[in-house]
Amino acid sequence: MGGPQYDFLSNPLGAVRSTFEKAMASVSDPSSFNSGDWGAMDLFTNFLFDQSHHFQVPVLTPASMRWIKPNTLVRFRGMIQDMLGNEFYVGAYKDGAVWRTNKFMDVSQFPIGPSADTRIWERRLLYCVPVPGLNSWAQISSEAVTDQCMGWTSEQREKRPRAEAECSDMTVSSEEDQGSPSTKKMREGEQPSLASQSRESEIASSSFSLAPVPEGNSLHCLVKVRFCLRRSYEVYDSPESELKLNEIFEFVGILASDPEIQEDNVDNDLSNEFCEDPLRHFPPNKVVPRFHCFVHRKLAAQDFLQNNPIIEPKLDMVKGIREALLRHLTAVLGNDDVAAHFMLLHLLSKVHSRVDSLAVGKLSLNLTCFSKEIVSIFGNQLNVVVKNLMPFTHCIPLTVEYLNTASLAPKKNYDINRLETGALQLAEGSHLIVDETKLEAGTLNSLGVENARLLNNLVEWQKVEYDFKYYKMDMTTDVQLLVLSEGKSNILPADVIVPFRPSAANCSEAVTAEALEAWRWYLATVRQLPHSIESEMQQVVENDLVAARQADRSLNAQDLSRWLTMSRLMSLSFGETSLSLEHWQMVKELDRLRKERLK
Repeated sequence: MGGPQYDFLSNPLGAVRSTFEKAMASVSDPSSFNSGDWGAMDLFTNFLFDQSHHFQVPVLTPASMRWIKPNTLVRFRGMIQDMLGNEFYVGAYKDGAVWRTNKFMDVSQFPIGPSADTRIWERRLLYCVPVPGLNSWAQISSEAVTDQCMGWTSEQREKRPRAEAECSDMTVSSEEDQGSPSTKKMREGEQPSLASQSRESEIASSSFSLAPVPEGNSLHCLVKVRFCLRRSYEVYDSPESELKLNEIFEFVGILASDPEIQEDNVDNDLSNEFCEDPLRHFPPNKVVPRFHCFVHRKLAAQDFLQNNPIIEPKLDMVKGIREALLRHLTAVLGNDDVAAHFMLLHLLSKVHSRVDSLAVGKLSLNLTCFSKEIVSIFGNQLNVVVKNLMPFTHCIPLTVEYLNTASLAPKKNYDINRLETGALQLAEGSHLIVDETKLEAGTLNSLGVENARLLNNLVEWQKVEYDFKYYKMDMTTDVQLLVLSEGKSNILPADVIVPFRPSAANCSEAVTAEALEAWRWYLATVRQLPHSIESEMQQVVENDLVAARQADRSLNAQDLSRWLTMSRLMSLSFGETSLSLEHWQMVKELDRLRKERLK
C-alpha cells in the first residue's frame, strides 16, 4: 500500500530530516548521536546497495550539471587534490520546542535565533578534481549522462502530482512543527527563506537547475564529509582516516545550491561564525559546486572499465587474451618481441608493498636507441597504445626549457591556504611516458636541477616531494614510468634498460573495440591478483640468484629484486598466483636476451 517511505533521489534532505525527527523522539539531546549520525547513513546505504539503486543515482559531470537540480542525490568521481581542513557548523538547533538538523546543508532551513540552543558539529573539506590524465574511453560518455539525466527528469515529472499533494505533509510533519516560532512566522505572511524556497522547488521537481554550470569539461568539487565515521560500511563506505591525498573516490551525496543564489541567506550560513569560506580565494569565474557526501568508496582501474564483467580470470581465457595483447604490442614495436615482452610486464607492474624506502613491485622501463626519427614513428604509436589500454596516462616531452620552467612538485600557498598542484601530483596507477629524445645540451637553472631531482626520486623511490614552504614532505605514489631515449637515461634510472630493435614499421593492424575491452579488463584484473612462491620453488630461485651473483660480481640487490619482480609479473601475466619453474625460466631467458643487446 502506497509508495516508498522516502524519495531518496529527488528529496534526500526530506529523508534526513524525517529520520532525525524520529530519532529525537527517543532522546532529549542530539549530542547523543555518534558524530551526528542517527541512522540516516544506514538508511541510504540500504537504499543504494541492499536495494541496488546505486546506478540509478545521476553522475555529476559538466554535461549533467545542466540537468541536475540542487539538493538531489548525485554521484561524483574525482581525485582528492587538497585537504582543506575541517569545518565547524551548527549541526542541530532548537526551534522553540522542536530540535531541527542542518546535516548535509550549508544554509539553515529556518532562521536560527541568537539565543537558540545549538549543537556544533564538524565535517571535513576535500577539494576534488577530475582524475589527471583520464582518457576518453574511461570517462562516462556525455550521451549516457544526458540520457540518464533526461530519464531521471521524466520520472520526476511523473511523480510531481503526488509530490505536490504530499508537499504540506513533508514541510510540516507534526503538530509541534506547526507550533514552532519559525513556522508561525511563515504562516503569518513573512517571506520564506531561499533555503525553504529551494526545498519547495525540490519537492515540486522543477526541471530548471539552480546549480552552477562549469565552463569546459573540467568539474572541480568541494566535498564535505562527516568528520568521524562510526564504522566502515561493508559495501561502500570507508573510515574517514582512509581518505588520502591523490586517491580517487566516488562520492554519493547531495549537490548543494549555488552559493551565489544564497547570498541573501548569509545570516543563516551555518559555519560563517567559525571559519571562512574555503572557496573565497577562487577566481569569480571559477565554478566549484559544493557536495555533501553520504557514502564514498575508493576506485581502482577496474571501476573505469565501461563494460566490466565480474568473472573469475580463468587460466585458458587469460592466456588467450595475453597472447593477443602480446602480438599487438610486438607489431606496434616493429616486431621487437623482447621489447614487447618487457612492455607487457611493465604495464602489469604496481607497487604492492614497501620495505623501508624501497618500493616493491615497480618496474620502470627505459627503451633506448630512440632517435628523433624513430620516436616520431614508434614513440607516437606507443603513446596511442598506452592511452587505449590504461585509464590515466601522461606524456612529458623532456627538454632543458621544460625542466627550467615546469612546476612539477605541488606547493602549499599559505596566502590562500591551498595546495597548488604540480605535474607530478598524479593518481595511483597513472602511466607516465617521458620522451628524452628532445633533450639537447643546455644549462639547468636551480629549478631545472630541482625538477631533475624530483623525476629521479619518482623513478627510483616512487615518491614525490611536496613543498610546504617551511618544510618538505615525501608523498608515496605508484606511477608506471616509461622512458624513451637515445642512450641510457642519466636523469631517470629505470629498473630495466632495453635497447630497441625494430625490424619493420607500420605493421600493426586495426584493433576492434571488443579486443580493447578485453585487454583493458586483463591489465586491470590480473595485476590485482595475489602472488606467492612455494617453498620448493623458493629454493630454486635462491640457488639461481646465488649462482648469478657468483658469476657476475657487479650484480647488486636491486638487480636481484628486479628478477623477483619480473618473475611475479610473468606469473600474473598468465593469470597464475604462484611462480612455476617454467615462468622462472622464461624470466631468466628474457633477461639474457636483454643483456645481449647491452653488450
